[in-house]
Amino acid sequence: MSGSGSFPIRGVRAGHCTRDGTGVTVLLFPDGSVGSAEVRGGAPATREIDLLEPTRTVARIDALVFAGGSAFGLAAADGVVRDLAARGQGYVPAAGPVPIVPAACIFDLVESDGARPDADDGEAAAASARRDEALPTGRVGAGTGATVGKWRGRDGAVPGGVGVVWATVDGARVAALAVVNAIGDVIAADGQVVAGSTASETAPAFPTPAPFEEDLHRANTTLAVVVTDALCDKGACYLLAQSAHDGFARALRPAHTRFDGDLAVAVATGAVEAHLDRLRIAAADVVADAIRAAAR
Repeated sequence: MSGSGSFPIRGVRAGHCTRDGTGVTVLLFPDGSVGSAEVRGGAPATREIDLLEPTRTVARIDALVFAGGSAFGLAAADGVVRDLAARGQGYVPAAGPVPIVPAACIFDLVESDGARPDADDGEAAAASARRDEALPTGRVGAGTGATVGKWRGRDGAVPGGVGVVWATVDGARVAALAVVNAIGDVIAADGQVVAGSTASETAPAFPTPAPFEEDLHRANTTLAVVVTDALCDKGACYLLAQSAHDGFARALRPAHTRFDGDLAVAVATGAVEAHLDRLRIAAADVVADAIRAAAR
């Protein structure tokens, strides 16, 4: 099953492939898009994220893949690379175009009963992104098997999912897509719990008396991408990715633990002049709200 649609940023497309309790979410970017990223969680499952560091040679980004399946799900990026290469999109060395497709995965193998996305699922998500339909959110794509509120044990977890929120700053749009699969609870701006552990506060944490002592039952990760049509270079995108993590800290309690693979990516399509620091404030805001929207 697939879901697709236009993204709030002109020229950017997003789509899902959902099956067997897991899935893939793909964003396709127009030529000239620039990206960077920062990982703050202790247990990431990623591919090509190092390429997005500001000091790396290649600045472009052609697509981004978020998937379930833990490290197995990184295979979904192969299908997106295959799709883009067939269309002639990518970095062009002497041998022909090489699509730049970073990827990251959440751990949902318990909820999906071991199902894992593959290259065909990645290609299907890329194909669905090109369809002119509303983009579904919630328990779809990479967020199909996502859960939150596992800090007192997986038995108390509640559904996570995919959320999308956007805002306007200096005439530029800033949008966030988040895949929320956190060990912590999702927290509203006023501190109230939006979605969190249903375990009794008096119950011992599972499977040991104190939280976080056993990571085998707590593998998690929240993934977010901030996309703007503002004009930003790779260094500015890195600062946007850093600010995106402020949104994690506002909306997740706790965030960035040793058992999460929390990752923020920032991509700019370069159409509008805007003030970088105001963009950074907006990035934190939309990521926090996208996380909350995913849990609702």
